[in-house]
Amino acid sequence: MAEKKAKSGLFRKFIIALVLIIIIALGITCFNYYMKYFGPNVTYKQEYLYIHTGATYADVYKSIRDEGIVKDSTTFDWAAQNMKYVHRVKAGRYHLQAGMSNRKLINELASGTQSPVTLAFHTMRLKTDFAGFVGKKIEPDSNTIIHYLDSADYVKQYGFTTDDVYTMFIPNTYQLYWNTSPGKFIKKMYGAYLKFWNPERTEKAKALGLSPVQVSILASIVDAEALHDDEMPTIAGLYLNRLKKGMKLESDPTVIFAENDFTIHRVLNKYLTINSPYNTYLHTGLPPGPVMMPSTNAINSVLNYKKTDYIYMCAKADFSGYHAFATNVTDHLKNAHAFQQALNERNIKR
Repeated sequence: MAEKKAKSGLFRKFIIALVLIIIIALGITCFNYYMKYFGPNVTYKQEYLYIHTGATYADVYKSIRDEGIVKDSTTFDWAAQNMKYVHRVKAGRYHLQAGMSNRKLINELASGTQSPVTLAFHTMRLKTDFAGFVGKKIEPDSNTIIHYLDSADYVKQYGFTTDDVYTMFIPNTYQLYWNTSPGKFIKKMYGAYLKFWNPERTEKAKALGLSPVQVSILASIVDAEALHDDEMPTIAGLYLNRLKKGMKLESDPTVIFAENDFTIHRVLNKYLTINSPYNTYLHTGLPPGPVMMPSTNAINSVLNYKKTDYIYMCAKADFSGYHAFATNVTDHLKNAHAFQQALNERNIKR
């Protein structure tokens, strides 16, 4: 009887031990399962994960592994396979938070929950400068963007030429996705252009006898001339006076642009004969395109120009950045002589 009880007790202990082992094994399995899905895995090494257009899961996994984005790439791969992410790869720029779980990261990647890029620009000199700047912010590179802007057929659909398409870009702060295509980027900029050129601004341009593009071209010259924003309306008024009188604009920034040498500080007579449609010492009227990206201040200064009788200006001899204005050539020559003397005294030859 005692032997039977002993065997029964041993069996009971065996069952209890077996149950405990199963419970522990299940606990370990559940814990491993939890950690693979919900445990912290993203590191501090990168702030963003960039997935290029056309990338496959293999490409994404290689980036995650090689860049040390997660602590354990094996568990990430396991979770990605089980969550069917391998068939749901979406291009974009994804913000990474240290300690994110595989599940959270994969859900964001699979749903395409991107972090937008902030694109803020004021003015830039050349179209190529702007393309280079944008190419560092979004996926398309500068060469791709320039290819679009230099395509006559492409820009024609928006009402521009390859010379004046630069006036489409209105300085401001924009948000867009990193993998925005060149076409969608330009379309977004055109939308901002149409918003900026509201009926009020368009009517003001019409009253000047200018199109919005022509206003922007003139504004680019005003912007290049003015070191101080408060002088822009006066400079704009002077150039509008010259246009109305049929006089050549004779703007130094247009000559510098034509020469493509922005180190020039003194426009000498030899530069005035440069054979270029941008040389306003040779050609009457506006050049075919802007000499820089005009600021909104410059555009608004043209539209709201200061009415004067000025038709001449010259940089002041005190190098304050302001201009000496004149209504006649005699006074202008005096101002010009004073400035030339100041240049000579400072040994500024070009």
